[in-house]
Amino acid sequence: MSDPDVTDQSARAVAAAEALGLAFEVTRHGPVGSLEEAAAARGIEPRQIVKTMVVRVAEGDHRFVLVPGDREISWPLLRGLLGVNRISMPSADAAREVTGYVRGTITPLGALAALPVIADSRVTGTVSIGGGGYGVALTVDGDALVAALGATVADVTTGGV
Repeated sequence: MSDPDVTDQSARAVAAAEALGLAFEVTRHGPVGSLEEAAAARGIEPRQIVKTMVVRVAEGDHRFVLVPGDREISWPLLRGLLGVNRISMPSADAAREVTGYVRGTITPLGALAALPVIADSRVTGTVSIGGGGYGVALTVDGDALVAALGATVADVTTGGV
């Protein structure tokens, strides 16, 4: 976790947020072992953490999916939205190649490829999204984030409260 490239990546994510005109606050914290610990370190509820998942729709066709922390992707809902029969998670190496970020730090902000973004309909209000480095997050307005990313908003998750 002391990879110097990961530290440099957080600067890329912050610059991208600024370029999008987002108002945000950067939070930096040490290693955490759970969603609950991450939320506590960021001063928010677990549901307010936004996980950025990369999915592979087809060869050379990847998407970002923004998922509230207390929920998981509903594969049937996501496949239905995209009109496909199969979606997979790329390998860690493939995800890094597409995004420029290592797993655990992936964010659509400053990613190498401008992938289409799908945001679960619950990504609203104050949220915390990864900032491109371990223990780095940006607290932003979820509605502003979704709009700035040009995300498709849909119900694509299951779980939560």
